[in-house]
Amino acid sequence: MKENIIVVGSVALDSITTPFGKIDRGVGGSSVYSSLAASFFSPVAIIGVVGADFPEDFLKKMNKKGINTDGIKREPGKTFFWRGKYSWDLSTAISLDTQLNVFEKFDPSVPEALRGSKHLFLANIDPVLQKKVLKQMKSPKSGGYKALDTMNFWIESKKKHIGDLLPGLDAILINEAEIRQYTGEHNIIKAARQLLKKGVKTVVVKKGEYGVGCFSKKGMFFLPAYPLEDAVDPTGAGDSFAGAFMGYLASSGKITWSSIKKAAAYGTVISSFTVSGFGVKGLMDLKKSEVDKRYREFVRLVHFEKVKIIGG
Repeated sequence: MKENIIVVGSVALDSITTPFGKIDRGVGGSSVYSSLAASFFSPVAIIGVVGADFPEDFLKKMNKKGINTDGIKREPGKTFFWRGKYSWDLSTAISLDTQLNVFEKFDPSVPEALRGSKHLFLANIDPVLQKKVLKQMKSPKSGGYKALDTMNFWIESKKKHIGDLLPGLDAILINEAEIRQYTGEHNIIKAARQLLKKGVKTVVVKKGEYGVGCFSKKGMFFLPAYPLEDAVDPTGAGDSFAGAFMGYLASSGKITWSSIKKAAAYGTVISSFTVSGFGVKGLMDLKKSEVDKRYREFVRLVHFEKVKIIGG
């Protein structure tokens, strides 16, 4: 049975310029990308805040995709706004303007009807707020999955609060630079082991165009990125990965190391669609049949037959 996923994070309007085009005041934000990605696999409820300028029709489009938007509060003022541009290789984002607006006083509240949801994804927001959300949730009797994402700013300013959260989590999703920053360890394998010792069950290290690594007491697992000829905008790729990762796990029944591997593969596939369009367009226009087709292609790409070792 598919279970609801609660996604808590930012909802934004983004103006993005890359060498391949631009978008002005398009809908974005960590919770939007994550929710859209998760919705291909499981019903989702999103918690966030928007201003008077946020387009109402977009919320209706999310509803049609099975995303419950009752947890999005509309406050007087303007929606969180980010303007940025990317380098030629799309690996470096340069922030040109950040306006927190109504997001500055975001105080997430999970509707009572959703507090019993089994699965929770704490997208990239202040870890103090992530703690607050976690306390509002009712612990499931079995099978629940809780994960969070973070960023360099929170690691620098509120590292202790992130550390307080780790023992109660099933997974942390973090990129290479961030895990090195958090642990002080250059090697990501050693860095992941440090986080596992703090009590989190799975560490997922996002490596951008080089793929992803998953670590747990069960072992390690690595995947390349899906090869693309036309990537145009990397905004939201990591959030999309996280949403699909959570969505697949929520729909898979019993969560095992094997299902975590498949979730990482689906996350990789979904994020490849995200970067193929500007903003959320790559996800809004996407069909589940296209996701499954690319997943099968990806499995063929990374599969190799067992070989006979000669000599030795």
